[in-house]
Amino acid sequence: MAGLEDQLAELDTMAKGDLRDRWAKLTGRPVPQVSAKLLRLALAYELQAKALGGLSRKTRQRLDQIAAAKTETKDVRPGMRLAREFGGKVHVVTISDAGEILWNEREWHSLSEVARVITGTRWSGPAFFGLRQKRKAA
Repeated sequence: MAGLEDQLAELDTMAKGDLRDRWAKLTGRPVPQVSAKLLRLALAYELQAKALGGLSRKTRQRLDQIAAAKTETKDVRPGMRLAREFGGKVHVVTISDAGEILWNEREWHSLSEVARVITGTRWSGPAFFGLRQKRKAA
């Protein structure tokens, strides 16, 4: 099979029918009803993602959230302290300089894990600690 650069260059010379066939073979998904120009861009992305790796889970979630335009989540940054009162007690989570989530003198995998322990129920950690908020209407 040709290298990535050759495959990308080949897209420029392909007719729309050939682009549609290439999309179906490459992705296994229905061909989007878009112009040939946009289909070339989408195919170029798919080829690059396959060869070089796609977007991270966090980036995909952020893009989905932006596209839905329902909520906005602030990123946690080193040095942040997040406080939330629950059950008559104030719970403080610290984000270390290395990005670790620290609560009750212990390191946790996620804010959601901490929120689950605090509440005893499944919570979105960013929502629980006030990092996820509904977008205001435009």
